[in-house]
Amino acid sequence: MGAQQTAPQDDAMPDQLTKLAYQTMQQGKSLLGLAHKEVSTKLMGVLAPEGTPKTVPAPPELMGRLKASMETLQERDWQEAEQGLYPTSLLFAAPWLDWASRYPLIWLDMPSTWNRRKERNVRDLPDDVDQGDFPDYYLQNFHHQTDGYLSDHSAALYDLQVEILFNGTADPMRRRVIAPLLQGLKAFADRPAGQIRVLDVATGTGRTLRQLRGALPKAQMVGLDLSSAYLRQANRWLSELPGELPQLVQGNGEAMPFADGSYQAITCVFLFHELPGEARQNVLNDCFRLLEPGGVLVLADSVQLADSPQFSTVMENFRRVFHEPYYRDYISDPIDDRLKQAGFEAVAGESHFMTRIWTARKPSN
Repeated sequence: MGAQQTAPQDDAMPDQLTKLAYQTMQQGKSLLGLAHKEVSTKLMGVLAPEGTPKTVPAPPELMGRLKASMETLQERDWQEAEQGLYPTSLLFAAPWLDWASRYPLIWLDMPSTWNRRKERNVRDLPDDVDQGDFPDYYLQNFHHQTDGYLSDHSAALYDLQVEILFNGTADPMRRRVIAPLLQGLKAFADRPAGQIRVLDVATGTGRTLRQLRGALPKAQMVGLDLSSAYLRQANRWLSELPGELPQLVQGNGEAMPFADGSYQAITCVFLFHELPGEARQNVLNDCFRLLEPGGVLVLADSVQLADSPQFSTVMENFRRVFHEPYYRDYISDPIDDRLKQAGFEAVAGESHFMTRIWTARKPSN
């Protein structure tokens, strides 16, 4: 069985009823996300006005552009499932009951978040963290997140918080890495699917690995992350898949504990906007080292000013509302040039709603 072979189609071809169910689910998630943000913002204005961020007014046409872009993303998501790049069931794969049980914890966590924002306290981390184990840029409360990325409490809330932030489009945006990944792996079509190794850098709670597994049911999947707490959560999520034995490694993406040329594909989702420029380059350099010649790297992160100027207000307000110390630099950083500097070729990019996807190949020998 060649590496180009993807997940088998669902027993029944996707039909209009399934598509309607998908659209209805996405609309429901969008409405819930918008409602949550509206209520929480008003509540913060009443209970913690000192911590309310000063945002830039949105132009009248912005909401229409966002809505149209989101609908395009969801249509692309459906089409790629219908084409068989991943099973339709993946569109509905989310831990709904678990998220429902954790949702009250998000509200209970808000007062401490507001307090950190008011006090501009971005180094409020657990006392038991050995700070020497992490780079300095990592030791922060990104998003004003309680404990930063360094506790089980933080890891338990993260996926649901991201779903709310993106109005239910986090997984559809993550799945945009699948098509270029499968295209890149055609370079190894002569190999058995079980010999293909895919690394997900900064895997966090494993949501990207969950999407990749749907498209590559036989490939060897490895996830790497700096946070042991987030890896524990990833292990819990991924172990729920029948027959899955997660391969998860703690490590820094700037210097990963793997052999040269040991992977045929690498993905990296929503990491670069939380890195200083030098660290971004170091991660790309190490990804180049780890890839076998001909291997493919697929990155996903926030859109940037150059490719999505119509969303500049959204980018600015994201930076103001959330603690994202490297975001302003990131949205102007020429990632294409950084990829070429690392040695990659065939660099290409495309944008989907609020996510930019880059694909690059390590030259063959």
